[in-house]
Amino acid sequence: MISPFFILSLIIGYFLVLLAIAFFTGKEDSNESFFKANRNSPWYLVAFGMVGASLSGVTFISVPGWVESSQFTYFQVVMGYLVGYFVVAYLLLPVYYKNNVTSIYEYLESRLGTNSHHAGAFFFFLSRVLGAAFRLFLVAIVLQQFIFDELGVPYELTVVLSIVLIWVYTQKGGIKTIVFTDTLQTGLMIAAVVLSILYINEALNWNFSEFLASRELLNYNQIWVADTLLSRNHFLKSFIGGAFVTICMTGLDQDMMQKNLSCRTLKDAQKNMVVFSFVLVFVTALFMLLGALLYIYAQREGIGIPLMEGEPKSDLLFPEIALNGNLGIAVAVTFILGLIAAAYSSADSALTSLTTSFCVDFLKIYRRTESEQKKLRKTIHIAMSLLLILVVIAFKYILDRNVIDGLLTAAGYTYGPLLGLFAFGIFTNYQIKDRYVWIVVFSVLGIVSMLGNLDASILGGYELGYELLPLNGLLTFLGLVLIRRK
Repeated sequence: MISPFFILSLIIGYFLVLLAIAFFTGKEDSNESFFKANRNSPWYLVAFGMVGASLSGVTFISVPGWVESSQFTYFQVVMGYLVGYFVVAYLLLPVYYKNNVTSIYEYLESRLGTNSHHAGAFFFFLSRVLGAAFRLFLVAIVLQQFIFDELGVPYELTVVLSIVLIWVYTQKGGIKTIVFTDTLQTGLMIAAVVLSILYINEALNWNFSEFLASRELLNYNQIWVADTLLSRNHFLKSFIGGAFVTICMTGLDQDMMQKNLSCRTLKDAQKNMVVFSFVLVFVTALFMLLGALLYIYAQREGIGIPLMEGEPKSDLLFPEIALNGNLGIAVAVTFILGLIAAAYSSADSALTSLTTSFCVDFLKIYRRTESEQKKLRKTIHIAMSLLLILVVIAFKYILDRNVIDGLLTAAGYTYGPLLGLFAFGIFTNYQIKDRYVWIVVFSVLGIVSMLGNLDASILGGYELGYELLPLNGLLTFLGLVLIRRK
């Protein structure tokens, strides 16, 4: 078993590296640097860094843990992601660059009105707080179970320390710092999954080719679900849902778009998005292969799924094997560095984007003097950190499903209004009675929530899944048509 003090020393060392990056990238400490990186980010660094931000701790731990119950059917969703990234690159990015926005929700104000602007920013805010909290929660419970419990540190303090560390290295440089830290973090995550696959294969006396040809892999390698459309993870539902998840969680999300908007030109941002999309698909496939390998190794070695609050928690299988599976110090070090990278790569950009959106969309920061702007930005940055702390702590007591599944399900509710608003703005020339927007989006949210909680028997055995997101967007779009100006 790896000593908690050894793991803690790795975390401290990694954090010192992040601080060094923040020192060199945060010297300017201006709002232009914090929000836009002075529109000077190299596209290839943004592309590589976005892989880590998109994967996060959810993919790093939850996707491998999900393989036993879902096999490789998640890849159907991932193929939909690829289509969605091209929509973002060639439909949405031109709109944002043409309008020269800092927050992408500023487009909604110029196109539809102030209430539409605030509605879009509100649902981003809700979506990103929940999404960042999902990701941080997953990493926090791993750190708690394998490090801090043994040191007598309570879960709540683990969460506080994690977010305070993130606040420290992002509070000056903002998105400029994140472009560089994400590059480091992505490299560590990819190294972690590749080295874990190699070391576990070695422990099983396999090479990679023998693993791919093994009979054990056949128990986990189902990709396509096409037998009945009633199934929740049928190919069409997963593929279409995946495409819309990407359009919303990347293209309509300030967190992901803020990195793209820091590129020098639209063409650079588009190159970034295309390269990033193919790399992300490949790396996610590696994570699913790792998941199958983990279950094969666990079965051979008699390792059970770890318990949390008395219940099996598949998300903890990877850390259990990496840290307690007798695979050696190299696997443990690789896992810990990859885990920390996964945690920080999503949380730091979330904290920055939440600060940006709240300052620009709700507080109209650019209407203030320069000194007032900087003071306000720093205050909101602290407030966003406190909010994330509270939500991550609350998740420990309310989450009851695999985290990746929970994240995608939540996206169906919170990103749907964004999808409807942007689609209406881009694909129609109508103006709307902007004061009624809030009635539309909350009415649709209520309808979709009721549909999402219906028992499958009521729908003739049809299980609603990721298609809730495009349905939510469609109903929002139709609602906006009803309030258009004649």
